[in-house]
Amino acid sequence: MVEKTLAAATAEKPALAKTEKLTAVKGMNDILPPESARWEWFEAKVRALMARYAYANVRTPIVEPTALFVRGLGEVTDIVEKEMYSFVDAMNGDKLTLRPEATAGIVRAMVEHNALYNGPMRVWSAVTLFRHERPQKGRYRQFHQIDVEALGFAGPDVDAEQILMCRALLRDLGIPMEHVRLELNSLGQPGERMAHRAALIAHFEAHAEVLDEDARRRLHSNPLRILDTKNPAMQAIVEAAPQLMDFLGEASLAHLNAVRAVLDAAGVAYRINPRLVRGMDYYNLTVFEWITDKLGSQGTVCGGGRYDGLFEQLGGKPTPAVGWGMGVERMLLLLEAVGVLPPENAPDAYAILPSAEALPAAMAACEALRGAGIKVQMHGGTGEGMGSMKSQFKKADGSGARYALIFGADELAQGNVAVKHLRGEKDQALQAQLLQPLADVAAWAHTLRG
Repeated sequence: MVEKTLAAATAEKPALAKTEKLTAVKGMNDILPPESARWEWFEAKVRALMARYAYANVRTPIVEPTALFVRGLGEVTDIVEKEMYSFVDAMNGDKLTLRPEATAGIVRAMVEHNALYNGPMRVWSAVTLFRHERPQKGRYRQFHQIDVEALGFAGPDVDAEQILMCRALLRDLGIPMEHVRLELNSLGQPGERMAHRAALIAHFEAHAEVLDEDARRRLHSNPLRILDTKNPAMQAIVEAAPQLMDFLGEASLAHLNAVRAVLDAAGVAYRINPRLVRGMDYYNLTVFEWITDKLGSQGTVCGGGRYDGLFEQLGGKPTPAVGWGMGVERMLLLLEAVGVLPPENAPDAYAILPSAEALPAAMAACEALRGAGIKVQMHGGTGEGMGSMKSQFKKADGSGARYALIFGADELAQGNVAVKHLRGEKDQALQAQLLQPLADVAAWAHTLRG
């Protein structure tokens, strides 16, 4: 009877539901070691470059009012029409958007805080951006950019400076220049673009039967974007379309020629591409792109241009500005494609503990070494102890460290630590263990630097 009662109770007890395994949002990727070390290396190169060019860091919110991008980018753009992550804040009804690009937010911040009151500024930012598009290699829904802006500068010298900055960064990263090329164009001034725009509309209207749905929708709102089409059926009429260069006045041509003169003097090769455009009205004069053939369709690794109209469009005073953006994911893919491998981020030394009793002395010594600028990885024990010496040496070797620090009982009793070179096995002199005093770590710490 008791057995039947227990069996019945067991049968009635509901089975515990299996906890669902959660995964990242599609197109939004985790960056884990050792891959994260490549990102840190890249970011360090960027920070060093910005310091050399005297660009100061700026940081703006990831979430902005939706109106900022609708006004700044224009309603008839792919980003605003199809790609923005926009939502209504349930707490107060505000319309908000995860930033899809960096420039509008930086200009908003400058206007809001009157940041240019004391004069022009050169700034840069490492930003996380969001666009809802079909994920593919080099194009993700959450992605990262290096954004560079020169605000309040009207001269062509700053346009050229920024192009030279891009070249300098490519060189710092170790990318051979034969794998990238520079394309350059001028969008002129608003009046010149309006005349070109009217000519474009007339041209495409005369070939309306060839236009696809996107082109017909943009014909009167944003005809410049038709020039970006990848539709093979439209390539002939695009190639025959009027070129903006033919509408540029004397001042616009002089600005472009001044940029070219600096690039020529600096030995920068480039190609004038009359089809290189921007879809937003606030862009003017210089536009440029650094392009590679190593990444297929995602070939643009850096793009920039002058946008003298954006400050006024966002409620500020008329302010000249120029900037560029570089995709971090694409740059890392390009580095991989051309065989540039960042140096390994290995520790200088690995601490080996034969027993848990060595932990206090070992921890104190490792902290002293770290205080002296030495990178030390300490062996981590488990609930069952520190593990065998053989397994610890194997992990020390796998860490990439140049030295092992062995905190043996005999060494500690004499106030020492044994130091063994892990990368000099062929050199008999380096195979021996050297004893170093724990009482004066600072005196020998420098010998461990890689």
